[in-house]
Amino acid sequence: MQTHLAEFIRMTADGEEADAILRKCVHCGFCTATCPTYQLLGDELDGPRGRIYLMKQMFEGAPVTRSTQLHLDRCLTCRSCETTCPSGVQYGRLVEIGREHVDTAVQRPLRQRLMRTLLARIVPNSALFAPAMRFGQTVRPILPRALRDKVPPRQQPLPWPSTPVTAHPRKVLLLGGCVQPAMLPNINVATARVLDALGVETVIAREAGCCGAIRLHLGYRDASLDDARRNIDAWWPHIEAGVDAIVSNASGCGATVKEYGHLLRGDTAYAGKARRVSELARDIVEVIGDLEAELGALARRRGVHTVAFHSPCTLQHGQQIRGQVERVLTKLGIDVRLPVNSHLCCGSAGTYSILQPALAYELRDRKLESLKDLEPQMIVSANVGCITHLQSGTATPVAHWVELVERMICN
Repeated sequence: MQTHLAEFIRMTADGEEADAILRKCVHCGFCTATCPTYQLLGDELDGPRGRIYLMKQMFEGAPVTRSTQLHLDRCLTCRSCETTCPSGVQYGRLVEIGREHVDTAVQRPLRQRLMRTLLARIVPNSALFAPAMRFGQTVRPILPRALRDKVPPRQQPLPWPSTPVTAHPRKVLLLGGCVQPAMLPNINVATARVLDALGVETVIAREAGCCGAIRLHLGYRDASLDDARRNIDAWWPHIEAGVDAIVSNASGCGATVKEYGHLLRGDTAYAGKARRVSELARDIVEVIGDLEAELGALARRRGVHTVAFHSPCTLQHGQQIRGQVERVLTKLGIDVRLPVNSHLCCGSAGTYSILQPALAYELRDRKLESLKDLEPQMIVSANVGCITHLQSGTATPVAHWVELVERMICN
């Protein structure tokens, strides 16, 4: 694709990156076949190719309208198009640049501005989000359905592993996250218990917090980079002490941490450290997958034997991890089944289900229909947002796959 960037973006870091990405696109349209919003709406401008044209026009100086903003807003950033693209177009990075510039050019309606500001300030801030979630869980039965869908019932807590810290020479840092400890805290505990059983100690740096994904996707890039810097500062003493990996059990967070090196490439104080963090970042399945022999020796069959696996977009398209969760669960004697549309998004997509509820619920219901056809005893996934979103539409239990592993191998 030929490009002629306008003066406002030419010779900038964003301009150079956008130009390189745009020039890779050959207009083939393969991406439309795997774009969830194009499948729903049938509008070229609600598919990757159409959005690329809109961004190209914007970067070349054409007038930017509310319509451009709307079509970019409707994108889930699922990155399924990246998996499909034969030319290697990094659409996810392009759309983040595009959203930032369209928001500079077009002022949002007041209601949208308020909603996005609240989400950016409250959700990534555990000091605000945790008490709000506890209150929501207390009054959950009387909440309107739209709110009740976002508030999972309070979990019966699992105990953190009690093995003395000297028992395991291998140590990993676990990204505790901002939303997950309040919404579904047993995911982190189950992760620590499974790793403990496999001979790995889990360390959580209390000063670390949100990975930055929430603010990044809402267009608050500077605040997102501050989140990344805070985490790097919290993790760096442990990195210098020799931790084996920085582990995430929320695939959306893991995808973002793996991008720290890119996001902070222009920060002379943090670029090197950010690259090192990205090198150490691993999804929990990558760590457990390396310990398959130990895992198989611990397996105890406990009730659940047929599960449907929903692979989050941030796992299969963002991190390009496919087949590993299925292999781990199969190693434990579980029959793992995949839906026919396993490459398509469930509609959660961070704050998308709040900002674009109609599209999010339609995608959820389509996904649940295909999962129901598998007749599973349980649905498992790898991201807290997907788990909560899917559970809001089905009576079939939905859990993180590592919680199932914990049930299988831990006392």
